[in-house]
Amino acid sequence: MSSKEKITFFCKECGSESLKWFGKCPACGAWNTCAESTVVTGKSKNVQKNTFISAETAMPQRVGEIKGGEEQRIVLPYGELNRVLGGGLVLGSLTLVGGEPGIGKSTLLLQMALNLKGKKVLYISGEESLSQIKMRADRIGATNEDCYILAETDTSEIARHFKEVSPDVVVIDSIQTVESPLVDATAGSITQIRESAAELNKIAKASHVPFFLIGHITKDGSIAGPKVLEHIVDTVLQFEGDRHYGFRILRTIKNRFGSSSELGIFEMSAEGLREVTNPSEVLLSQRDEEVSGIAIAATMEGQRPMLIETQALISTAAYGTPQRSCTGFDTRRMNMLLAVLEKRAGFRLASKDAFLNIAGGMRVDDPAIDMAVVAAILSSNADIPIPSNVTFAAEIGLSGEVRAVTRIEARIAEADKLGFKRIFVSKYNVKGLNAKRFNIEVVPVATVYDLATELFG
Repeated sequence: MSSKEKITFFCKECGSESLKWFGKCPACGAWNTCAESTVVTGKSKNVQKNTFISAETAMPQRVGEIKGGEEQRIVLPYGELNRVLGGGLVLGSLTLVGGEPGIGKSTLLLQMALNLKGKKVLYISGEESLSQIKMRADRIGATNEDCYILAETDTSEIARHFKEVSPDVVVIDSIQTVESPLVDATAGSITQIRESAAELNKIAKASHVPFFLIGHITKDGSIAGPKVLEHIVDTVLQFEGDRHYGFRILRTIKNRFGSSSELGIFEMSAEGLREVTNPSEVLLSQRDEEVSGIAIAATMEGQRPMLIETQALISTAAYGTPQRSCTGFDTRRMNMLLAVLEKRAGFRLASKDAFLNIAGGMRVDDPAIDMAVVAAILSSNADIPIPSNVTFAAEIGLSGEVRAVTRIEARIAEADKLGFKRIFVSKYNVKGLNAKRFNIEVVPVATVYDLATELFG
């Protein structure tokens, strides 16, 4: 049967297919997500599929007959990577690692492959030659006799080499370069990415071998390709960071086997990436003298407590219209906190410029940072520095009340470990709290007015 070309249109958000161009997806309702793709029909009859699924596996089973138990995991050589994966790499899982070009995705997974002793790793690259990968491996300085490098993009060839090598872990760099012979479309197209990921997912599930897929991102920060790619994989990790900083943040976006709010921190160096086991000490700047507008927040990223420096600058608006700018924090939430200070505490901030920065290139979504933001704003407005041994952990409500936050004991313990002397919390957090077991003074406050009084008198 001869193959015929057919032009179809896909939605990049949900992956639904249509024969006509559309402005609004009829399936998910998203606008401007239509992408054209050329599909060859009839070709699949002449191509032998690489099936890894046996008849026994495909048979339906009663839920009581299925063997249960905890997932078997491979403990990776990096604790930060194990953290974001939920305790290790689950056998048969498909993990997608996305990030900007040059951020360090390939370096991170090559380092993992070279340091994973006792396991056979197959590293497949569709972007670099073997000599280029060897140069990077020499720069990293790690060796692993069981690490195999392959330069290939065809999924049928990848499946053949997979059977020959029988690896314990597979890395694909990148999914946008892989192409399936079942689809006559260019590599990186929506059809190719979807079909290639589906084939690799079958191999991973049937062989119980975990796969890492490296994915590029678009200008708006989303992973290139259809949204269905993120539905196929088990875990989605986002590797991000500012090129002007040495720190790289590995953030969990989706995880079927653990928490989706974990975070790992790495530092880029000439020898590759180094994991940062105690980010609080790194993210807190060492100052010789006290400066106004700086407050320390005790935040939580997943199960990890972190102390982060919050910097604010309040000045008279020079051009009539006040400016509002945030780096690492939601601008709308800062505007809300400024309105609360204006209405509930009587501070005149409406005619002043307000700038907020989270030090170290971090982005924080924890509501417990609210009190530190308010303290930094009040400190800058009054030009009175906050002592460097004081930290904050509480949410601010619209009525000016200081609200309780979760896992307050972990936040207090982290501040105590780093030598802080006082921590401001909500008075509703101290119920049942045994503050005597900490060497830090716990100061409960009820409103933002009480906070200003405690800090500045």
